[in-house]
Amino acid sequence: MDTAALIARESFVERSARARVAGLLDEGTMRELLDPFERLRSPWLGLQDIVTQADDGVVIARGAIDGTAVVCAAIEPAFQGGSMGEVGGAKIAGALELALEDARAGKPVIPVLLLETGGVRLQEANCGLAAIAEIHAAIVALRAHVPVVGVITGPVGCFGGMSIAAGLCSELIVTREARLGLNGPQVIEQEAGIDEFDSRDRPMIWSLTGGAQRHACGLAETLRNDDAREIANAVSRAVAAPAREPARLRDIDTNLARLQAVDPARRAEAVWVRTAFASQQDENGSPA
Repeated sequence: MDTAALIARESFVERSARARVAGLLDEGTMRELLDPFERLRSPWLGLQDIVTQADDGVVIARGAIDGTAVVCAAIEPAFQGGSMGEVGGAKIAGALELALEDARAGKPVIPVLLLETGGVRLQEANCGLAAIAEIHAAIVALRAHVPVVGVITGPVGCFGGMSIAAGLCSELIVTREARLGLNGPQVIEQEAGIDEFDSRDRPMIWSLTGGAQRHACGLAETLRNDDAREIANAVSRAVAAPAREPARLRDIDTNLARLQAVDPARRAEAVWVRTAFASQQDENGSPA
């Protein structure tokens, strides 16, 4: 990309969750559900003298993308690292379950999930985990009717139970700044040691869990620059696509064989991982 294009580019990553949603929806169609004026705060954070947020860090909005009805759920990375609690998790699960009711009634509404989360909030782990399980179940049920679009752009990434939600999406859109993994760098270092994973080694972390690597390994369908217009175009294309099962969800046996071939005693390196988990190709020859 030339210098002029870089200067003209507007970052998607630097936007708040609410601004990200507003930028994706057709002008004049955004209608936020359970907005901050509803005062749906976490009942648990205040007990530990942690400042709460009126929307619990999750934005839910109905609207349209190129005229197609959608419901967007965006996690605010600036609040508690995008961690998922009882209220925020219930907002996402409820939105997906309502979309499922609409789909079964022949009134499809496409879910778009903007995922920036470190995983479940430790202060309300059981409640958060229960909500995440409901999110997983709703995504799986929805995929039979409509595409479920996931977007990970940064700076927090997507970890924990919500990384499974990302993996269950019909299409996953990432940027190079994004990260995706079941466990975060500090958790891996804590459990396996610094020789296995140094959480201060940022180039190594992105080489293994960054968006470019996940796309190259077939774990994300679409890789885009951190550009609001590029992201919006990718989301628009995904929303217009028919419901389908991507290769990473269809070919379970191949993926299990890859895992069984991995030597757990060998320290992971980016090139080796790309070789071991080479991108699957769809019938058109593009990353599936």
